[in-house]
Parts: sequence; structure tokens; C-alpha cells
Amino acid sequence: MKKVYITIVSGVACLLGASLFTGCSDDFLKEKKNYDKNSPEIYNDYVGAKMRVDDIYLRLLPSANTSLTYRYPSSGKADIQSRATEEFSGSSIFTDTDIALNTASSDLIDFFHVNKSTSAGPWGEIRNCNDVIEGISGGALPDEQKNELLGQVYFFRAWQYYMLVKIYGGVPIVDHVQATDVSQIQNLSVPRATTKACIDFICEDLERAAETLPDKWDSEFGRITKGAALALVGRARLLYASPLFNRADDTERWRAAYNANKDAIEALKDGGFGLAYGNAPGINASGWAKMLYEFNSEEAVFVTLYNKIHDDNGSHEVYRNNHWEQSIRPFNAHAAGTGGGMTPTANMIDLFPMADGKKPGESTYAYDPLKFFKDRDPRFYRTFAFPGVTWTYEGDITTLGTDYEFTGPNYVLWNYAWYANDEKKADIKQSGYGASGLGLQNRGLYIRKRSNDFDMTTPAPVTMYRWDLTGNRQGPFGEGAMPYMEIRYAEVLLNLAEAACAIGEGAEALGYLRDIRKRAGHTGDCGLDDALAGDRGKLFGAILYERQIELAYEGKRFDDMRRWLLWDGGTAMSQINGAPSAWTLTGFNGNTCTYTGLAPFNGKRRDNIELASKTNADEAAGRDPIKTARANIKLDLKTALDGQYADLEKFYTDNLIRKTRQGDQADRYVLFKPEYYIIGLNESAQRNNISLLQTIGWADVRAGANGTFDPLAEE
Repeated sequence: MKKVYITIVSGVACLLGASLFTGCSDDFLKEKKNYDKNSPEIYNDYVGAKMRVDDIYLRLLPSANTSLTYRYPSSGKADIQSRATEEFSGSSIFTDTDIALNTASSDLIDFFHVNKSTSAGPWGEIRNCNDVIEGISGGALPDEQKNELLGQVYFFRAWQYYMLVKIYGGVPIVDHVQATDVSQIQNLSVPRATTKACIDFICEDLERAAETLPDKWDSEFGRITKGAALALVGRARLLYASPLFNRADDTERWRAAYNANKDAIEALKDGGFGLAYGNAPGINASGWAKMLYEFNSEEAVFVTLYNKIHDDNGSHEVYRNNHWEQSIRPFNAHAAGTGGGMTPTANMIDLFPMADGKKPGESTYAYDPLKFFKDRDPRFYRTFAFPGVTWTYEGDITTLGTDYEFTGPNYVLWNYAWYANDEKKADIKQSGYGASGLGLQNRGLYIRKRSNDFDMTTPAPVTMYRWDLTGNRQGPFGEGAMPYMEIRYAEVLLNLAEAACAIGEGAEALGYLRDIRKRAGHTGDCGLDDALAGDRGKLFGAILYERQIELAYEGKRFDDMRRWLLWDGGTAMSQINGAPSAWTLTGFNGNTCTYTGLAPFNGKRRDNIELASKTNADEAAGRDPIKTARANIKLDLKTALDGQYADLEKFYTDNLIRKTRQGDQADRYVLFKPEYYIIGLNESAQRNNISLLQTIGWADVRAGANGTFDPLAEE
């Protein structure tokens, strides 16, 4: 049989892949060829082989825009994972008491995704990687060029496996091309490997990649580096050391995670990576905010690049736009009919540290739930937006002929609401009418994080989006060039801190936490007492809290809660049907929540905040009753906030109430079932591969029995 090598995407996509690393440059290749079916000779030519590698980048780089899938992790939006955490309210299949997930459930996302097509699902992506590995290895390129290309492909094969293992535990390991035509797929039956074997396989791929990848690419920022490969080793080792898979708190697993993350940090430093603006936090965490969107940041370990170009001929073949800015910006900044803002929960607003780094209620600063903006951690102001704060941008919505009151450079967010009567105001299901042209598009508060933020001190930030509607097919802010960081240096440092804490290096771990806080603008002990270094449980809790703040709305919280069993502390494992005794948490004092001092999330509600006018409006007149009271008041993030609080505080006290707006449905409380910590295979996976055993706690479709595969077993 003739072997056919299939490039999964079109030649245009390959050419796009070759230009992924120009960042926000508008110079893209325009030539278009068809590379759908390539002979093995393509691997004898460096340009051709590199196109195949770039095709893998195009397919497997994380996306800031796409919904959660088998190849795209959560990126910070309100997906089913984020809605199972404190970050967003609303229904999630993981926490909805009316939904009982099972292997046949249409609600259960099939991350495993078995399909008879060789190009579909994670196994199609893995097959593609294997195809390229075999093609390059058997080609005629010099070893130096082979190794450079192979290192990148090994990384992405490991990345796709990591995406599977963190959801399912052990999965089949396929390290070569098994079939050359679609009809053979049905005959392939590779059983599930142990989770340990999968983690080792992932790390072997990544360590092999690290041996050949450069510390830093001279001209192609965004390609995988040695440090990125080792950072993913560190993340994988940390996953396996965490309570999810390490119920007995095995120190050797933690030590392996420590060594891996230590190696990653050293490699990243050699490549010029580090805490961006570590010595220049700026005013109100401006350095921290700038790092989150700028191009070529030393923080960006594993990054997806975008551009802000548009194609006048309408072919749309060179678009690589980030839509995050459009998603988070208030309606009265763009009125594009898309986006309009994302709403944080009251839980998130109330849990951020105060200015001294202490939690509300533990700080020397008094916390007022109405005037929540006062004396907070500097990152608070770059993570959230609220009535009276500046959030300027390059653009002018007033040119659209609307009644919006601010141009971009003068923008102040006035998103309080007003009501016609007290009855509606008291109803948590009712939303008021938003001030400042927001109308019914109002959000009680807004997520601001990762914005191309113009409220900076000099030098002015580079505009990384197109606001002008002329030729802009995506609408204002839609054609954005802000990179998306799946792994950034601060996360690697937090991974190292967690592993250091686990092996008894508390002082080292505490030092890393302070480094992260100093970059945000904290000083001294940064609100972290020296005594934490000697209390393993409390230090774990402090690290998890720091991750919750530093990595908020970056798609990481669900994975952290899974790793640490934070919905119930891991106490309900005995309720899982068929769970062996080894599943009972024997380490961490039998309860990760009490051990770390963190409250279990099951039984909690998520509600939202609305700031509403005390004075009701004349319903017939329909006018904002307190507009004149806010004249010339604003919290300007370009300057120190201490001297600005008084006027805004007075406005809030005199004119506003904090209203609870229903987030979760009435009388609904979070309930994450213990079997959801490690998801079972969708029944289609078992039907397509007769050798696949079902996970314990989930129904085995083949035998009508309970699952028998133990993702915690090492053999």
C-alpha cells in the first residue's frame, strides 16, 4: 500500500504557521499553495519540513478565543470549568445539582474524542506529531536542523498528552504512526497506560526536546524554548505530586516536581526570561498590567501570538486576531453588538488582598464592602473595573453619533444602575438601567485583566488593537494583537514554590511568593509573615491563595482546585462506587481544605455585585438621578490613589448602595461530585477501542458494569 502523508490543514494555514512568529507585525506571506498531500521528500527540504512543524503550532497553540476543547485549555473566559470556581457565577455541568454526568451524557465534553478519521480529535493531533517526527527523522536534513525541528514537535506531542492526562489520568500511549489509511483505525486497540507511565512519557518527550531547543530564539519570538519545555515538565510533575494523584503525600513525587521546576527556572533565566518589571512595578501595578499584554515579554514562557491586521479583499486568510479586549470592554466603549464585558463574582471582589497584602478581615486596613475599591492589593485595580475608575483607550465612540459621553482618552467607567422604584431595586433578579449609555448592557463590575491598558505612566503603551470601524470586520477591539500566555514565568515560580513547600524548604517557597508580590508593588514582608515558612499546611494555603490572585482569569483556577480537591477537601472519595481504599486521602491530615486552611467550595453560592443609585429616577423622565453628583470625580490609575479616595468614597456613601445580583440560580449551591475529579471516558471512546477500560466510578459501557481502571495505580 502506498503511504500517503497528509498535512491536516490547507497550504494557506501552513503559510500562516510560518508567519506565526512575527508577533504584531503586519508583514505576512501572501503566496498561497496547496500542501494537502505531501510526499516524504518534503522532509528533505528544511523549508518544507519547517512548514510541517509550523502547521503543528497552528493547530496546537492554545487559543484566547476558542471554547474549551481537547486541544484548547481554558483561557480565562466563563467556560464550564471557570464557572465551577469562584471566578464566575452561573451554571456549570460540574456543579449543577440538576445534572448527573455519565459516560453517555451529552453534557459531558468528550476531551478524549475518538473518531474514525485520522485527522480528528487528540489522537489525530498525536498522529500528526508522530508523522512529522518520523518524517523528519527519516529525512535527509543535517542533524542540527533535524534536532531543532524535532524538539518543537516533541513538545507539542507532550502538550497534547498533558491535556489528556490532567483530565483522565492514564491514557493509551501511541508514539508512532499506526495507520496510513482511515479503514485501519477500527483495528487499533491500544490499552490505557498508567498515569505514572503517561507522566513519564510526557516528561521524556519534553526533556528530549529541551536537549535540542535553544535557550532563546534570536528572531522568532514565540517558538518553543528549552525553558518552555522544562516548565511543562515542572507542571506535569506538580500535577502528579498533587493530592489528586498523590493521596498519601509521597515526598519523592514532590521532590521530582521541585527538581523539574528548579531546572525550568534556571533554563528560563539563561534565556533571558524572568518576572517582567520585577524591579519596576510602576504606579498601581502598571508594570504588572503591561506585562500581561505586551509583545516579546520576558514573562512569556509558552505564548500564542496574534495580529491586528485585516484583509481588504475579504479572503480572511491572514487573520490571527485576539478577541479578549472586545470581550471585556464595556458596551459604551465600542457598542459593536459583540463583547460588552465579563462579570466577576462578589466572591472574587471580596477575597483580594488589601494594600498590606493581608486578606480582608485580617488586615490593618478596614474593609468596607460598599467601598471595596479602597486600599486594595495593586493588582486589584488592573484585574477589575468599577464605577468611577478610568479605563482609557485609543478610539472615539462619540463619532458613531451616539449619546455616549466619553471619548477613549477621557473614558471613565460609570456603570452604576438606577431604578424606578424600591421594589425592583430590592429584587436580586432585577437589573437596573446602566448609567453613561450602558442601558441594559450594564455589568455590575467588569473584568479588566489582560486589557491593552492605556492608564499607564510614560511611555505610553503601544496600541495592540484596531478600534476604527473602517474595514474592521471584527468590530472595535476585535482585531487585537495581544499575545496570550499559557505558561508565564510567575506560574513557574509558583510551581517551584509549591514543590519547595512540600519538601520542607519553606523559607525558599516564601521568598518566591514575596518576589511575585514585590513585582506587583508590595514592600517589606509583603503581608506574608515569616512564621509561614515553618507551617507546611498554611504555606500551601498561602501559595494557593497567591495563585488565585496572580493567575485570576487566566484559566488556571479549575486545574488548581482539581489538583488540591478543594471542592470538598477530598473527604468524599469513599462515596465513589468501586473506589479502592488507596483512594482515601491519607496524607494532608485526610482533608486538603482543613490542612491548608482553605474553606471547601461545595455548599457555596456565587452572586454578583451591582452598585445602584439610592435615589430612584422618575420613570417617565427616565434620567440618571445622580449624574450631576459625579462631576469631575474619577480614580485615575496613572497617579497614586491615596489622595483620590476621598471624593469617590463620598460619592459612593452619599449616592450608592451595594446590591446583590443573583449569579447562581435561586437556592442553588455548588456541588462538585467526587467522581468528577477524574473524568470517565465518553462511551464512544470505548465503542471505538475495545481495549479501553473505564475509570473507577464511571459506568463501563461494554459490560454494563462499573469501571475498573485505576488512574491512581502505579502498575
